[in-house]
Amino acid sequence: MPLVRRILIAGALMLAPALAAGQAKKLSVPYVLDTLPNGLTLIVHEDHSTPVVTTNVWFHVGSGDEKPGRTGFAHLFEHLMFMGSQHAEYPQFDRLLEAAGADNNGSTTEDRTNYYENGPNSSLPLMLWLEADRLGWLLPTMDKPKVDLQRDVVKNERRQSYENRPYGIVADFEPKLMYPASHPYSWPVIGSMVDLSAASVDDVKDFFRRYYAPNNATLVVAGDVRAAEVKALVRAYFSEIPRGPKIDRPSPTPFTVRDTALTLEDRVQLPQLYLEWHTVKGWHADDAALDIAASVLAGSRTARLTQSLVYSGELATSTVYARQDGKRLDGDFTIVAQARAGKGLDTLRAVIDAELTRLAADGPTARELEQAKNVIEAGFLRRIEGVAGKADQLNEYFYQTGRPDSFQADLDRYRRVTATDVQRVVRTYLQAARVMISVVPQGKQELAAKKGVAQ
Repeated sequence: MPLVRRILIAGALMLAPALAAGQAKKLSVPYVLDTLPNGLTLIVHEDHSTPVVTTNVWFHVGSGDEKPGRTGFAHLFEHLMFMGSQHAEYPQFDRLLEAAGADNNGSTTEDRTNYYENGPNSSLPLMLWLEADRLGWLLPTMDKPKVDLQRDVVKNERRQSYENRPYGIVADFEPKLMYPASHPYSWPVIGSMVDLSAASVDDVKDFFRRYYAPNNATLVVAGDVRAAEVKALVRAYFSEIPRGPKIDRPSPTPFTVRDTALTLEDRVQLPQLYLEWHTVKGWHADDAALDIAASVLAGSRTARLTQSLVYSGELATSTVYARQDGKRLDGDFTIVAQARAGKGLDTLRAVIDAELTRLAADGPTARELEQAKNVIEAGFLRRIEGVAGKADQLNEYFYQTGRPDSFQADLDRYRRVTATDVQRVVRTYLQAARVMISVVPQGKQELAAKKGVAQ
């Protein structure tokens, strides 16, 4: 038996008596919080188990902070941030980190843009210096050739992920069908080709001045470090960078989704069905129950939709997916199923509706509820088993709740969900008006699902 598995089994056996006696320790990730005079928030987590370190910066800006006609800037900047700064010209950012044994990357969502570096603890001063230089001294190097180059890179990424990817065209239609035009989630994160083409160097610089400022960022440093030493390094590198303007966040107004059916033809072999409902934002009282409903429906091989569509009915391929996406401002629930050759999407829709009706009427069984909670908790623990996962989660919790160490609170909200809660959220949200998108092979409109709402 592998050593890691023996350790896990031994740990579980040691933990079992404590759990039975109600003595299980609370999950906690200790941290030190510091705020610089310019508004930069620093969170430090010490973990001396291995000599590695992670830096994780969240800028509190995503596609949801953009404006119609100027979409795609948040993601474009994720690329521009790697194009060199005044004291680390391109491609020194990557080369210096690679020479130190470190790696780096970034990502963009509707709500935030993050950048991270992972490497040996000896590389921390380099990581922080590079992050500070591109935050404080990027604009002097920003010019039209750089913007044009990365604009073309993003356009090509858009072609690969949307226009030329099977079923990718759905991402252009989902946001505007799910959210009204005034809502900050009503366009895709990557933006539109038209808006990307229209972006000028001055537009890009204005976006940077507004959102890429210390008072709109949180820096997490986690790993084999000492908090006092990290604080001294961060103050030395970042203190000169001036505070940015006060940012007013968008405040979406309440809205109702219209029951909508759309059929798209694509260069695909098999039809695929998308069902979406407007739900709740992350950490709403119903968010956890909706996550568990998604797991009951499609979170495992024994889940209801997986069994009824893939195994018992042999109507769908293994592509059956359900997800509650509770974002910072709003949320939506999605079910995706791909039909087998010769099967139409309306048959899949009818089975999905029947399963939703059954779940709304009876709720999950005790076994289903326990399994869903175990699946979610296991996934959660896997995400935070290393310092990189802890760092990103500390940043997420701070942005969502204002409390970096919300690990136990996060687990507890899932553990508190009852079968009645799941039954209620299915009735409330998943038996309401929805958006239904059928993607069918070209010339095969007859394979599309018919408009209908689960009752």
